[in-house]
Amino acid sequence: MLRAISTYVHIRERLHPGLLDGFVRGGAQAVEVFAARGHFDYTNPQSVRELASYFRSTEGISFHSMHAPMFADEQWGRFHQLLNLVAPERKDRIAAMDEIKRAIEVAEQAPFRFLIVHLGDANETADQRKFDEGLTAVEHLRAFARPLGVQILLENIPNELTTAEQLSQLIRVSHFDDVGVCFDFGHARIGAGVRATFEPLKHLIRSTHVHDNDGTRDAHLVPGEGSIDWTEAMELLRAAPQIPAVLLELEGDPDGSPEFSRKVPQMAQKAWDVLKP
Repeated sequence: MLRAISTYVHIRERLHPGLLDGFVRGGAQAVEVFAARGHFDYTNPQSVRELASYFRSTEGISFHSMHAPMFADEQWGRFHQLLNLVAPERKDRIAAMDEIKRAIEVAEQAPFRFLIVHLGDANETADQRKFDEGLTAVEHLRAFARPLGVQILLENIPNELTTAEQLSQLIRVSHFDDVGVCFDFGHARIGAGVRATFEPLKHLIRSTHVHDNDGTRDAHLVPGEGSIDWTEAMELLRAAPQIPAVLLELEGDPDGSPEFSRKVPQMAQKAWDVLKP
């Protein structure tokens, strides 16, 4: 199983080659880059060129996926509202779509396989309008991403719009056989449960977000530090029709301190010891 890690663990820092080298030391074979302007500015040509150069010149590590931006500012949402593809106002939906397309354009210089997309925000309720807007968003993003070799994956997040049943229905109704799911174990744990969420989606799962919690808060802990049964979780993954990457999405340091960065390889190694991918 492919071992991967998200740069979310460094979300408070500017992404640079030294941080990616830390992932390699931690045993990662692939990376998911989190598209946040203050972390990785996907609109900055120099930042994109640097990222592309890194993956071209570094053996043993690949650019697996990009997490779509959640905010359009450089302060992780401090000055801007969440980008919401199913927002009530059309102008807000268009703004979210445009920002996500800017991130997809990175693939022109730094190819990646998957774009991870949220539909709605945390605790988003579900109704027919939002379902239809979600379909429209998927259709537009897919049309934009496909020529660049990027596949859209929808993530199960803690809301009514992305339950296993809703995601299955949305993808089925869209008739897009290349749209899949990024299965988030932590989100499943605080929702219906890992197995109950996994089983209806297993034929659609193409990637994962792996982190732990106690069932009450989306804490993004290292596997083994919460209450998820990782023996069962890994058995589920191995039984999936298309075995996805085991991709760690861990909580970082709120201050983005260099001291914390040096601990990340050890955090990753601890996770692999628990998961045994």
